[in-house]
Amino acid sequence: MPNAPVVSDTLAKICAKTRDHIEACKAAMPFADLQARLGEGGLPRGFVRALEERHANGQFALIAEIKKASPSKGLIRPDFDPPLLAEAYKAGGATCLSVLTDRPFFQGHDDYLIAARAAVDLPCLRKDFMLDPYQIVESRVLGADCVLLIMACLSDGQAQDLLGTATELGMDALIEVHDEDELERALELPSPLIGINNRNLKTLEVSLETFKTLARQVPENRLLVAESGLYSHVDLIEMSAHGARAYLVGESLMRQENVTAATKDLLGISA
Repeated sequence: MPNAPVVSDTLAKICAKTRDHIEACKAAMPFADLQARLGEGGLPRGFVRALEERHANGQFALIAEIKKASPSKGLIRPDFDPPLLAEAYKAGGATCLSVLTDRPFFQGHDDYLIAARAAVDLPCLRKDFMLDPYQIVESRVLGADCVLLIMACLSDGQAQDLLGTATELGMDALIEVHDEDELERALELPSPLIGINNRNLKTLEVSLETFKTLARQVPENRLLVAESGLYSHVDLIEMSAHGARAYLVGESLMRQENVTAATKDLLGISA
């Protein structure tokens, strides 16, 4: 079994830039000083618990993403207002939020997470490239209830360390995979939350067949999240038939003028 990822050129550049950013953050605020601020994040809201409860009630558990831009598409939403978007998503029936904080590639910011979480009572995922335990502690200080661990960026040892730190701080972790090798490695981790991303990291093409193929290999005791390529209520129904219990959707909703109405349409909620 492989214990290290095969990283695409684009992802390698992102990780290199992220490491530089981490070092700058450590210089500005040493780890001990960051740990002293842990009380500022409030109590974790229970990200996995919220998804499980929504699914148990027979509803679609949506992780709605607040995302300003992407490397491939550029600016997605000019009138970008994280608190208003958080409120719109909640009104539309979202279960949790995902907030992009990566700056160089997604035009994100830590303040977006703080503002979005303050606006609603939904659990929040910090969507960023997690490479160092420092970032996990930082995420809790910012108020994150869950962090994203991308197996394509991490060795097995790194993933275990990051997940261990998140667990100690009461946070959940979404373990993201893109292929069979990454899934095999992810299933060695104790997190119940597994995200299958339908986007090919090398070609950036999206295919729902990725989820359908990999989902068959995931035990029933894991909470499967379908990511990327989801645009309609029919897509959610299709993914549900193949084992999805939650759905992470961002760009397709962020491009809509009426985010609340678009979220309700996606979830099949009558206006």
